[in-house]
Amino acid sequence: MYADTTAEHHSKFCSVSQMAQRKAARASRAARRRHWWQLRQRWRMLGVFEINPEHEFYQLTAMIKEGMQTSIQTTMDTPVQDTLTAEHFKAKETHSHEGFEMQTFAASVFAKLRSSLEITEEEYMNSLCSGGCYLQFVSNSKSKADFFVTNDKRFFLKTQSRREVEFLLSNLQAYMDHLEKHPHSLMVRFLGVHRILIPNEIKKYFIVMQSVFYPDERINIRFDIKGCEVGRWTNPDTGGKQIIKVLKDNNFEGQLITLDQEKTWFTNQVKADSAFLRELNVLDYSLLLAHQPLHRDELEGKRSLANLVIRTTKSLDFDDSPTESDPPTIPLLEKNTCEVVPDMTKCGSGKPQAAAEGSCEGIPLQEMNCSVRETRTDSELQEFHEHHRRLLPNCKNAIHVIDGPNHRYFVGIIDIFTVYGWKKRLENLWKRLRYPGRAFSTVHPDKYSPRFCQWIQDRTQ
Repeated sequence: MYADTTAEHHSKFCSVSQMAQRKAARASRAARRRHWWQLRQRWRMLGVFEINPEHEFYQLTAMIKEGMQTSIQTTMDTPVQDTLTAEHFKAKETHSHEGFEMQTFAASVFAKLRSSLEITEEEYMNSLCSGGCYLQFVSNSKSKADFFVTNDKRFFLKTQSRREVEFLLSNLQAYMDHLEKHPHSLMVRFLGVHRILIPNEIKKYFIVMQSVFYPDERINIRFDIKGCEVGRWTNPDTGGKQIIKVLKDNNFEGQLITLDQEKTWFTNQVKADSAFLRELNVLDYSLLLAHQPLHRDELEGKRSLANLVIRTTKSLDFDDSPTESDPPTIPLLEKNTCEVVPDMTKCGSGKPQAAAEGSCEGIPLQEMNCSVRETRTDSELQEFHEHHRRLLPNCKNAIHVIDGPNHRYFVGIIDIFTVYGWKKRLENLWKRLRYPGRAFSTVHPDKYSPRFCQWIQDRTQ
């Protein structure tokens, strides 16, 4: 009897012990998962810091989010304008909130631009006005502006001077015309211009931009290219700090942008965008550049005809030309030369479909109906063909993503507010004396533009 009781107790003890061990093992696995999740989050948040209630900018960003919600809601309640008038470009709306006012400039214009990028007002609001805190972007940039990033890192908010905002608004019509003419332009997309006023405390202008580096989870190197040498080196060592080092022209020495079939389109588009900025008497703009290796599934996905069709449709949808009945048929792929636009999957991927298959057969995309004015001249039609040689990748940041054979590139032209006025002329004179015979950024736009384009062309293959 005693032995049976002892055995029973021993059995219960072993059972409890095993349960405790299993519980401890589960706790250990959970702890490891938390540890790796935290490490992953730290890696993903490199160079950005959450603007929580203890942060110096928390009150400002909370007001911006509240003001943005009202501003976006107003545009949601208003149909997108098919035709923009001079009044739309001059429009200014003011919304009063408790303790501050928010002004929104040219709301209808930017709403139309967002629509052309397939950014719905709902997702724009969800990103800018979500419950998650904004992030402060920290880099080695010399700019005195404050950079904020939405929690999903899709949109940038950047404070600007009054002069810079006035320059943008005064040239907004030309900017929109350029994007209509070049719907796949590499220029950064401005999605909103605002001013926040806190009585007796603060008055700040800020702009909302689409992030060039989105999504950035796998990007581990970034460059800011101006096409010159003076002051264009950055020590890549972060000193253990959580800061994103944006490298420069001299750091790129010995490297190439390998695009293969995309090279001609890319270099021509850089020239077109740079020519537009030269007309505005602008200098000191940069090409933001980042790259990451293509995944195996992305490389294999380049053979997908279904994705090619989707991307062709997406690319043509970027043209805002008015539709006519029985629009002309546009040959995107040249029959005689077998020249094709690249096939890119999942945010873009590499070489053309034809190249992957070894011939032009089996790609029934020689003719596609496209919304083009019937009244266009032959030269305008040819120009349209050239601007649509690229197939946009099927992702949310299509205009800034280009895939080469082995790498995905993120590219965008930024910082377009520096006008060559008397201050820059004096700076040019001083630098000519300080750096005789060397290439620096402060030069006349007529010199800056071709030099910028030549630098990029020489390093693209």
